[in-house]
Amino acid sequence: MAPSAVHLAPAGNTELLPERHDSAKDKTPLQAISQGVCLPGIPLFTSYDKERAWILNHMAGAFRVFARKGFTEGMSGHISVRDPENSHAFWTNPLGRHFALLEPSDMILVNYEGEPIGGNTSRPANAAGFLIHSAVHKARPDVNAACHTHGKAGKAWSTFAKPLEMINQDVTYFYDEAQAVYTEFSGVVFSEEEGKRLAAALGPKGKGMILRNHGLLTVGGTVDEAAYLYTLMERSCEIQLMVEAAAANGLPKIYVNDEAAEYTFRMASDPESLYWEFQPDLEFEQAQSSGKLEI
Repeated sequence: MAPSAVHLAPAGNTELLPERHDSAKDKTPLQAISQGVCLPGIPLFTSYDKERAWILNHMAGAFRVFARKGFTEGMSGHISVRDPENSHAFWTNPLGRHFALLEPSDMILVNYEGEPIGGNTSRPANAAGFLIHSAVHKARPDVNAACHTHGKAGKAWSTFAKPLEMINQDVTYFYDEAQAVYTEFSGVVFSEEEGKRLAAALGPKGKGMILRNHGLLTVGGTVDEAAYLYTLMERSCEIQLMVEAAAANGLPKIYVNDEAAEYTFRMASDPESLYWEFQPDLEFEQAQSSGKLEI
């Protein structure tokens, strides 16, 4: 999204090229990426009802994006979004309904005790999902949304219990403390303590986490941010696996240096930019939904 801060020197030279002038110095990340009129910021609302309707539409859209990208696995996978009026309750998907079929009216509102207190209660929520998401929402008041599925590349890379490496521009969105690894695995999460340990591993600044032998978890201030980061982290795992296969045949890796990674993270991984990163996929799902989504 944003250009790298430095360029690689010619082969064999490890010194950085001279620092370039930064035209984005006095701009927000969204202003910097917008050539001309700036994209609008994250919407604000005059009532909780309007904000809630907007959240549920975007949440249903996120599930449909996940379905199109192949992140479904039986009954596994969940998105949670904090209710704008009741900060100790969050919306989540019903157990056993395919992501591609989800509509705003399907979502369930549960409190921190796991009790359904609103929405569509004709089906249960996912118990393991509740324990994971409630722990994250409790530990991180800044997190309004969290995503977790059992995508193929995420499961594959999780086998190594290692963080993603800074091997391309896009993965730098998870630079430094923005990425975490949960190194334990005790089976399906059915205990509150396991959920707490998982949330602690994410840390106060984590945006994405690799769960050993399990999959991925991402969080954000909006469901759009968390969902985009999930699609990005899943694809980054796929690319990491491709790079590992090539490296095993003797090709050397060239890493993004810390200066370039930090700059790109700072200029691309802010809430407004990440919100907008998700809008193209979301708008496509709206166009395909026959009026069932209003983005």
